[in-house]
Amino acid sequence: MGFKLVSLNLNGIRSAASKGVVEWAENLSADCMGVQEIKAQAPDMAGKFETMAGMEGHFHCAQKKGYSGVGLYTRHAPSAVITGLGVPEFDDEGRYVELRFDTPERKLSLISCYFPSGSSGDERQQAKYRFLAAIWPHLQALRAEREFILVGDVNIAHQEKDLKNWKGNLKNSGFLPDERAWMTRLLDPAAGIGLVDVYRRLHPDTTDECYTWWSNRGQARAKNVGWRIDYQLATPALAATARQASVYKDSWFSDHAPLTVEYDFSLT
Repeated sequence: MGFKLVSLNLNGIRSAASKGVVEWAENLSADCMGVQEIKAQAPDMAGKFETMAGMEGHFHCAQKKGYSGVGLYTRHAPSAVITGLGVPEFDDEGRYVELRFDTPERKLSLISCYFPSGSSGDERQQAKYRFLAAIWPHLQALRAEREFILVGDVNIAHQEKDLKNWKGNLKNSGFLPDERAWMTRLLDPAAGIGLVDVYRRLHPDTTDECYTWWSNRGQARAKNVGWRIDYQLATPALAATARQASVYKDSWFSDHAPLTVEYDFSLT
């Protein structure tokens, strides 16, 4: 019994592969790995990345080359694969893949999702708000009918302890009041959807250890000036089975670090 689930923004699957991510995944022996920003199309994946570390990959690629794209690698065959939210603006960008592992006894999904970044300017920030508005009813509907874990780069640091320099980022994308309020509602069982931030369930107070992304500018990584923007967000019943969560920083495959959670459930 036990299920090891990873989330990692690759910042380009070919780049991450050149930095050893495949070998790392082979040693980790995860049951499932959600990846974001694969920055590749189906022909780029063919014969190279359809499988990784004994896991079969399922992908939602962007139409634009070298941009976005998400995937889920799994050891277990899904009962269904769903790509996209049904919103063309974001589905064209390859941001959502869901694997369903349904049986007569239960409905269960694993999702890899890449939320838009708004850091390049107001136009993309407005797109980010549209995405938050679009995915909300989708997650609400899922929550009503099934257990699920969404892993991915949410591009939002929820609380002050989730980034090093919170005071200097109060007006910056990723830590704006409306973004943080959206996260608060998402996690609120009374007023919102009631998902659980699994890392924070296990590590409620960590600061320096919790970061999953560092800017390439300056000495951000060397000085650990980071942000926690990668999450595993689970329905309460699945979140309650989480036993261990860790951010891997011994070697680097991208500007993000992998977030691994071990759960006490099985897909078989």
